[in-house]
Amino acid sequence: MAKVHPLLLTSLDSSSSTTSSSSSSSSCTTSKKETFTIWMKSLLMQGNGCTVYNENGDIVYRIDNYDQKNSNEVYLMDLRGKVLFTILRKKLSVIQKWEGYESNGSKSNGDKPLFQVRKGCKVFGKDLSCKIAVKSDNGQAVYYRLEGLAGKSALRIIDSEGKLVAEAKRKQLSSGVVLGDDVLTMVMETQMDHSLIMALVTVYGLIRRKI
Repeated sequence: MAKVHPLLLTSLDSSSSTTSSSSSSSSCTTSKKETFTIWMKSLLMQGNGCTVYNENGDIVYRIDNYDQKNSNEVYLMDLRGKVLFTILRKKLSVIQKWEGYESNGSKSNGDKPLFQVRKGCKVFGKDLSCKIAVKSDNGQAVYYRLEGLAGKSALRIIDSEGKLVAEAKRKQLSSGVVLGDDVLTMVMETQMDHSLIMALVTVYGLIRRKI
């Protein structure tokens, strides 16, 4: 199995990739599909988290979890450390729920979450399916579903009509070499908020105890 050094991630397949200037923004939507590399590692020594690169090899998102993996509070940041989402985990009986607040917001401050992810009872060996509710500009909820395969890093995010809006798989180089299960290629469809999708991927990483 091929291993990845942090410095090499910035050049993986970059010679065959192009991207629009808007993809360097922390939160944006574009008129074409965008591809990102997700490395389930923090750039900080002995830290938990993940680092996300765009098609040019630039870091666009990062999570540096100073606590233990599967923390109850995680921050999705841009390269400069600006907090884009605060993600909090709640536990209601057998139901696990994660709430995503824009920037440094939180429930204790009276803010309302931009999104909620609900996961039912955990059944060993079963595939993962979570319900996602995202607050739209008009205040109404837009629903998605997050799906993951048992024992694998792959995941999909599907809208209420069954349309695929984002998908992540283990990264495969143009040479055919498949990288470790902590390095993923994420493809986002058009008109999707990149930072929101990455916040949802963060929840997936917390569920799978990868972050």
